[in-house]
Formats: sequence, structure tokens, C-alpha cells
Amino acid sequence: MWFYLPAAIIYGVLFVAPTFASFYFALTRWTIFDSEFIGLDNFVTFFSEPYLFQSLIHTLLYAVITSGLKVVLGLLFAVFLSSQIIARGYLRSVVFFPVLVSAVGVGVTFRVLMDPFDGLINNVLAGVGIDGPGWLTDPDLALFSVAFVDVWAGVGIATLIYIAGIVAIPQEYFEAAKVDGASAVKSFRHVTLPLMRPATTTVIILSLIGGLRSFALIWTMTGGGPGFSSDVLASMVYKQYQAGFYGLSTAGNVVLFVLVAAIVIPLFWFLNRKEVDR
Repeated sequence: MWFYLPAAIIYGVLFVAPTFASFYFALTRWTIFDSEFIGLDNFVTFFSEPYLFQSLIHTLLYAVITSGLKVVLGLLFAVFLSSQIIARGYLRSVVFFPVLVSAVGVGVTFRVLMDPFDGLINNVLAGVGIDGPGWLTDPDLALFSVAFVDVWAGVGIATLIYIAGIVAIPQEYFEAAKVDGASAVKSFRHVTLPLMRPATTTVIILSLIGGLRSFALIWTMTGGGPGFSSDVLASMVYKQYQAGFYGLSTAGNVVLFVLVAAIVIPLFWFLNRKEVDR
């Protein structure tokens, strides 16, 4: 137990104490110098303000889109990159490379590429006779554009986890399926997918947590705009803090914390239970 003590102290100081402090300050109107207890007023304001509540919907939508695409694309890439193809190691590096770039760097790069007038993407589309949309300036497209960039930047982690899961499957299972006359599709469905359930659980949980907590990429690419069309909880919390509404921003942080816990913990339990049942 003495070996656990240093890590427990660091965890308590850097996570547990600030977490409980946030729950308290979310019930106050505070500044750096003083605080006034106001009960649940901050939470009432949060859920009554249309743009704050809209950011909650955007957060859920963003998390579902990014995590879903990372699971599907990561699995497809992993199956392809685990087969006997030429330059397999190089292709794996290409898929994983975006993970090494900071979210701010990715955001700045794609903000330039998606510029509606001078961006490379719309210039290429114009070259084939297509009038490109305002990827980051159209309120109906901004959030989805950032979500697809998030998938591009993060699918390498999902692919890596799936590759590790595929490599860990004993080859005897595939040989037995082949002897029984199973096609490649049936072998994938009845051997690969069931045995990669732990990897799938990991990818889903990590992707969901990342999507629910996303901030840097959205703030770099759109700043939550145009208007409030791409704001998520984290960006709205930051805006409230910038405006000096510290208690309201703390309440938003608490809502985000509870949201992540309420989604991830039951989902983690459910996926692990399904794994044990199988």
C-alpha cells in the first residue's frame, strides 16, 4: 500500500480535490476574491439559455458521429492493414501519422484547406465543375466538417487498437474456419468480430470520451461559429469563463463531467457484460 500512496496523493490533489471543488463552486457566484452561494441558479440558467442547451445537443451529436465513424473506419483499416499487402508497414504509418499532430495544428491546417474561397478543397472541386460549400461558414455544415476532421485525425488510434486485436487472435481459429469451408466474409463475421470485442469496447469508450470532451479542434477551426452553430459544451464553458461568468462556466463543467460519466460508465459495464456473456 505504501507504493500506491505517492500516486494516490497526486491523483487526489490534481483530480479528486478539484472535482469536489467544482461541484461546490458550481453552486456559487464567484470571483477570484470571493464567492456567494446561490444554490442551483447556475444550473437553471444553463438549461434555460437556448444556446447553452443547444451546445449540449451538439456535444452528443458530435460524439456519436466521431465515435461511430472511428469504430467503423478503424475496423476496416485494421482488417486491410493486417492482410498481406505491399508496403503494409508504410501504410500503417500513414494512417497513424495524424495522431502525432496536435489538435491545434490539425485545426489550423484544415481551416485553411476548407476556406470557401481560397481553400484547396473547394479549388479542386471547382476544377471538376462543382461549386464547393462553405465548410466552416455554413451553419448547417460547420459541426459536421469539424467532426470529419476529428475522425481523420483520430482514426489512427482506433486502427492501431484493432490491429493489435487482430494480431492477438490465434491463427488456429482461421485455419479451422477455412477447413470447415468458411468464406473470408464468414470468417470475419464469426471469428474476427467476436474475438475483437475487447478491442471494440476500448475504441468505443475512448472515442466517446474524446468526442464528448472535444474542444481544441472545434475552437481552432470555428470558434463555435458561425454564430453558435458548432458550439459544444466545452467551448460554451470557455466562452462563459471569458465573459466573467465563472459560476456558470463551472456549472457547465459539472454538467459535462456528469454527462461523460452517465454515458461512459453504464456503456462500459454493458459492453463488458456482453463480453462475459459470450
